[in-house]
Amino acid sequence: MIAVFSDTHSSGGHELEGEALVAAREADAVVHAGDFTSVAALEAFQRTCPVLFAVHGNADSSAVRERLPTDRVVEEGGVRIAVTHRRNGGETGLAMFGRSRDADVVVSGHTHRPGLTKTEDVLLVNPGSHAQPRGNRPGFALLEPTADGLAVRVLEPDGTLLERATA
Repeated sequence: MIAVFSDTHSSGGHELEGEALVAAREADAVVHAGDFTSVAALEAFQRTCPVLFAVHGNADSSAVRERLPTDRVVEEGGVRIAVTHRRNGGETGLAMFGRSRDADVVVSGHTHRPGLTKTEDVLLVNPGSHAQPRGNRPGFALLEPTADGLAVRVLEPDGTLLERATA
């Protein structure tokens, strides 16, 4: 299982609770699409997650930006994931970013709005923000490789299902 987070926006820690915290601790890997904001938040994720693949976002401090790339590709459990905080061009730009990296899934953040979008050849996953939803529902995502492909769920931190898809 791969747990996916974004937009923590914390000066003190990871701000994880409930099922989101359980997922971060028990996942095979955790992907974070940026905007930790502080080194303290990044380091809290690093201490909590068994394996963390992260990028920086537009609100991250310079110290966080120095530690993390703008984008990256992660291969985990037979799934190729392109990760970025945001891309110009909205969904089209994100899909093009994924295609250019031969990805199955594109993980992004920035909007604080959790959701899934299926395009012709790539699944776009925005986990939302578990800590600062800014008028949206708080969220995180779980990616689970299956015999038939990939099961994706977007959940609230308490485990309430918001959306699901397969890829």
